Amino acid sequence: MSAAALPAAEATPAERTRSVLARAVSLTVTTNGLRYDLVGLHSVDARGRVRLRLPADSLPAAHVACAPRGALAALVEFTDVAPVAVRDRVRARVTLSGWLTRSGHGTPTDHVDLRLDAARATLATREATVRVGLDELVLARPDPLAVDEGSLLTHLADAHQDAVTRLTRLADPWLLHGAVRVLPVDRHGITLRCEYARNQRDLRLPFPSPVHDAAQAGEQIRLLLTATRPCPGHHLPTRP
Repeated sequence: MSAAALPAAEATPAERTRSVLARAVSLTVTTNGLRYDLVGLHSVDARGRVRLRLPADSLPAAHVACAPRGALAALVEFTDVAPVAVRDRVRARVTLSGWLTRSGHGTPTDHVDLRLDAARATLATREATVRVGLDELVLARPDPLAVDEGSLLTHLADAHQDAVTRLTRLADPWLLHGAVRVLPVDRHGITLRCEYARNQRDLRLPFPSPVHDAAQAGEQIRLLLTATRPCPGHHLPTRP
């Protein structure tokens, strides 16, 4: 049985959601019918709660200050974008709805710290849109590779294209009549993106065992490579 045919362990929706939150550097906040794109102005604590650090004179901060009882209904959206150049780079979207409240004491010329008290969470992927339980979200942990995934994938794609070529030998040959790229990698395995003229298909290659850090991911990829068989004449198609 090839590695591609083995049953692959998968992260739960709550774990996938926490992974998106962990690696996101930007988000979109919708309050009072207005949308704000915020870059580098949020953090996520150990329980998955989102906090915003905004200029005191920003509109979202002013809306919270004027809201009844200081709680403003808000929708917060995160988009998970593949770190490498592939077709259809959006891999998932996380939407949190709830209430923004003030959680700090910034001065009028400084900043305001806001906390999102989530009432609902959803995860949308190419496969489905599911509601994520808030208790599950608190208990879940992000994938240990979530933060390092971007550097891992770009390094693999830029410096080890030969390894990607060898990984394709674990797949059925009929899948590979197109461009193949890496997307994504997590504690359970690596996924190859096969792109064709009119569509694409993702091919999952599970690791022999789950990993706990980036160094272990490299070792598991090497183990997958040892399972590949020489295939004369087989090569990775050039970039279209």
